[in-house]
Amino acid sequence: MLNIRLVQAADKAAWQVLLEQYLGFYETSRSQDIIDTVFTRMLSGEAGEFRGLVAETNGVITGFTHFLSHRKMWDVANAIYLQDLFVASSARGQGIARALIEEVYAIGDAEGTPKVYWLTQENNHTAQALYNRLAQRSEFIHYTR
Repeated sequence: MLNIRLVQAADKAAWQVLLEQYLGFYETSRSQDIIDTVFTRMLSGEAGEFRGLVAETNGVITGFTHFLSHRKMWDVANAIYLQDLFVASSARGQGIARALIEEVYAIGDAEGTPKVYWLTQENNHTAQALYNRLAQRSEFIHYTR
């Protein structure tokens, strides 16, 4: 049975295992201090802070997403930036990523924030197959410093 819910303090160890797998996929890592800080921030409930959802499959955390509601310059309604999305390799193909995205959509709808957007690597074709079914691909190119 799949359950999508907000991340809780008791989830930290299981969340961190998945986070480290996620970071490994992108060939990066973060110090324990950064991991502890972002987890604490995610639980703060403060406006303008990231929130997190976890997917539980039969009581085991099998995925997560992190998202941020923020103001937009040219609209009254906020937008939601879905920053991270990850499902354990052993749990893929079960609709977990879709359920996580759809829960972010539901939160946005409930909060009057219907615009949800995210980025993915150009070569992440597996994820794009799902994203192309759930959203419209933007024509924008992402730059970073």
